[in-house]
Amino acid sequence: MPSVVIFDIGNVLFDWNPRFLYERLIDDDRALDAFLRDVATKEWHFQHDAGRPFADTSAELAALHPQHADLIAAWGPRFNEQLGDMLPGMRALVDDLDARDVPLYAITNFSAEFWPPFRAREAALFDRFRDIVVSGDEDLTKPDPAIYHLALDRFGIAADDAVFVDDRADNVAAADALGIHGVLFTDADVLRADLSRLELL
Repeated sequence: MPSVVIFDIGNVLFDWNPRFLYERLIDDDRALDAFLRDVATKEWHFQHDAGRPFADTSAELAALHPQHADLIAAWGPRFNEQLGDMLPGMRALVDDLDARDVPLYAITNFSAEFWPPFRAREAALFDRFRDIVVSGDEDLTKPDPAIYHLALDRFGIAADDAVFVDDRADNVAAADALGIHGVLFTDADVLRADLSRLELL
C-alpha cells in the first residue's frame, strides 16, 4: 500500500478563481465575464505556470488589449487575491494525515513569481510539506511525465509508494501511467474515503 500523499494545490487544497480578484475591479458582470473569457484567460495564465515572466506576458496582452492594460497589470502583483480559502474539509484532512505522520508533498502548476508570496501567506500549512515541486521553477508542467519523474527523484520515493491527488483527469492519468496511485479530486469527503481505502486515514 502507498505511504505518502502528493497533492496538487490549486482547486485541490485552495480555491483558485480569477473572479475573486476581478469582481473587485470590474463592476459590470457582463464586462467581467468578457474580460476573463476573452482577455486574461486561464490559457494565457498557463504561460506563467510554464515559466514565462509576467512582465513579458502582460506586455504582450496589453499590446493586444490596450484598453485593459491596467486590469492586466493587476494580475501578477495581486495574484494572491485570486486564491481563496482552503476548500471545505481539506484543512481537517491535511491535519489528519499529518497527525498520522503521513509524509506530505506537492506538485503544482504555479508561476515561479507568484508562488513565493502565496507560500508565505500559507506558511503554517506548507511548512508541514516535506517538499513542493513548482512548475514555473522547473519549466515543466503537468501532465508532462518529466515533472513527475523529477518530483519522485527529488522526494526520494518510488512511484508505487505515492498517492497523487489532482482535480484534472489528464494529470491523474499521467501519474497513473508512471505507476503512481492517481486519485481524481472532487471534494474532501470523497478524497477522505479514497485515502481510507488505501489505509492512509
